[in-house]
Amino acid sequence: MLLVTVVTFAQNTTKLKVLESTEFKDKIKSGEVLSIHVSPSGFTGIVRNSKKNLLFDVFNESLERTKNILVPKDKNEIFYSDLTFNNILKVFTVFSPSKKERIVYCHEFNIDNGAHKKTELFKADVEKNQSIFSGSNKRETGFAMSSNGKYFVVSTDDIKKNSNSYTVHVYNSETLSLIYKKDYQKNIEKFYEPNDLFIDNQANVYSLGKLFLEGRREKKKGKANYDFILNKITKTNTQSTKVNFNKEEHISSLIISNSEEEVLKLMGFYSDEKAGRIKGTLIFDVDTENLKVTKNKSFKLPEDVYNDLYSETTAKRKKDKEAELSNYYIDYVINDSLGNTYLIAEEFFITQHYVPNGINGGGSWVTTYHYNNILVMKLNPYGELEWGRSIFKRAGAPSYNAFVKNDELHVILNSGKNLTKKDDGRIKVSKGWFESSLLYDIVFNDEGKVLYDKIQDNKGNTFYRPYYGVYNRDRFITISKSGGKKQFLILE
Repeated sequence: MLLVTVVTFAQNTTKLKVLESTEFKDKIKSGEVLSIHVSPSGFTGIVRNSKKNLLFDVFNESLERTKNILVPKDKNEIFYSDLTFNNILKVFTVFSPSKKERIVYCHEFNIDNGAHKKTELFKADVEKNQSIFSGSNKRETGFAMSSNGKYFVVSTDDIKKNSNSYTVHVYNSETLSLIYKKDYQKNIEKFYEPNDLFIDNQANVYSLGKLFLEGRREKKKGKANYDFILNKITKTNTQSTKVNFNKEEHISSLIISNSEEEVLKLMGFYSDEKAGRIKGTLIFDVDTENLKVTKNKSFKLPEDVYNDLYSETTAKRKKDKEAELSNYYIDYVINDSLGNTYLIAEEFFITQHYVPNGINGGGSWVTTYHYNNILVMKLNPYGELEWGRSIFKRAGAPSYNAFVKNDELHVILNSGKNLTKKDDGRIKVSKGWFESSLLYDIVFNDEGKVLYDKIQDNKGNTFYRPYYGVYNRDRFITISKSGGKKQFLILE
């Protein structure tokens, strides 16, 4: 076995103010947090799941519960997504009354007064008991709301035996009335996979995705087997354009990051014709009127990205060879008050292995989800790359959250009690089998220097899950894990 020498290093205590709310108890056993949002009035709304109900809670500014509503759900009614604007939280569920029928519902929750209303949006027919929403990506591809809150869109997959098709339903956010319904990417031969969805303040919809050249595999013989396509869908028309970079380099992943109505920004990663890998980051500007790419920039991964992940010798070799990373998906695009943009992605992949049970050669397949390293790239107001860093991490579930406060980037996550600094200088963020955990605040300053600050030792304290938190009104709020008594953590 290869023995790695590690030394424990001292962590600072977070500069953020750490507060905890009073405990509260549920009448019934609740499960995962589905949505959390803070209204402009300072009320916090939380939606959670249970076996037979959806739980809608309202908390005041002191995070004392003022409303607790139990809404019965159908046996085959499943949560899919949520959208928020001002004091209204919209939760979308899908009911499957049969193998061939799906009904999409919208639960509207007024956070300020606790009012709830459930509305049927539409019905859809399916084949082979399949889902009507793409579920292969970490990023939401089925729901989006305009920045002014007036419109929202629901995009469904209508994949049949002999054809592929997709449909957008655009609604008035206030009345839930259907404004228009439109098909796009109808194709008998080629398969389209949505990667991101956006709706502007004029109710125009943009769907960004991969159009596969042959079949449904991302690569053939090591080469990427798709083109990135941007679709513009309006009430009267549909348009599509191929998003090109250049012949030598291939777009690995891409999302919509809008900053202006007239110009759509696309951000992502590129590789050398290898699907799922990245050599650097790129930015496109798209003229929405003519649906044409007007500008593109690309930046190779900085040396610090490799230094944070590998030993000194390995990092130098990989940087010199411009080695590519794999399986990174963008989770956050955050702007600070100075006009800088932080692009934050996590390494995510799935593995399966067969576990024999010792009975007549039988066994079962076990699926493992890997939420590993985090990549952080900072772009200045002119769209130039200033720095890039990595967090050397291992986790088996969604584990982190990120926000900018006082023009510093904070990444909040749980890790082993003793972060370890290896002999080569790397810091590994993970938890051993028998090790207790700490909640950390990993802070990146304006120049990309990193501090690993301690929020709390989880042993003997309430265990909080940053992934389910929300940053609003200059404070970050998250809730404790499922169980009997619940509590909030506030960082401000």
